[in-house]
Amino acid sequence: MSADAISDRIAALDWEALRTQLSETGFAQTPPVYTAGECRELDRLFDEDDRFRSTVDMRRHRFGEGQYRYFDAPLPGPIDDARRALYPPLAEVANSWAQRLGQPGAFPSELGGFLERCHRAGQRRTTPLILRYHAGGHNTLHQDLYGELAFPLQAVTILNRPGRDFDGGHFVLVEQRPRAQSRAHVIDLRRGAFLIFPTRERPVRGTRGWYRTNMRHGVATVHRGQRTTLGVIFHDAA
Repeated sequence: MSADAISDRIAALDWEALRTQLSETGFAQTPPVYTAGECRELDRLFDEDDRFRSTVDMRRHRFGEGQYRYFDAPLPGPIDDARRALYPPLAEVANSWAQRLGQPGAFPSELGGFLERCHRAGQRRTTPLILRYHAGGHNTLHQDLYGELAFPLQAVTILNRPGRDFDGGHFVLVEQRPRAQSRAHVIDLRRGAFLIFPTRERPVRGTRGWYRTNMRHGVATVHRGQRTTLGVIFHDAA
C-alpha cells in the first residue's frame, strides 16, 4: 500500500461538492479511495491481534451482535494517512458548523494540533477501529464519544463487497430534530469509499436561524456472509 498515494487521492476529491452535501444533508460519501487490494489487506488486519489495544464483544455489552477492535498506536500506515488527509478539509466544515451553532474555539488546521489538545485533556488512546459482523450481526444506534473533546465529523468505509460477500447490514443514520419525529437515512456504503457523517450533532437552518439536531448511527442486521468496516474517528479516547 502506498500511503502517499492514499493522501493524494483524498486531496484530489471534490471537496467543494462534499462540503456542500455535508451542509445540506449532514453526510456525504466520497468516491472510492482505497483500492480493492487495499481493502482486502485492511480486512485481513482484523485477525492480527498485536495490532489492537482493545476488542469489544457487542453482545456482551448489549451494543449489538459482532466484534470491533480499536487499533493500537502506531496506526497502520494506510489508516493513519487517510486520517491525517481527511482531517484538514473536514476541519473547515467543523469550524463552519461551530460558528453556526455559536460554539467557541476553532479546530486546528492539521490533525496533529487537534490530537495535542486531546492529549492535554487526558485523551491519549487511539480510536480508529475495525468492525466485523456475520449473519445476524448488527450495531445499535450510538455516538462515538470518548471524553471531553470530540471532533464533530467521522468517517467509515466498507472493506468487502455488498451483495457478494454479504447481504443486508446497511448503514443507518438517525437525526432527531427538536420538536419533531426522528428521521432515518439508510445508506449503501461503497467499498473503499468514505462516508463522512456527524459524530454527535449538526447545524440545520430553520426559520429563526441555525439550530442543532442530534445524530446517532448504527448498522442494520446482516442477513448473510461477513461484513467488515473501518471507522476513522479523529479524537482520541480517555
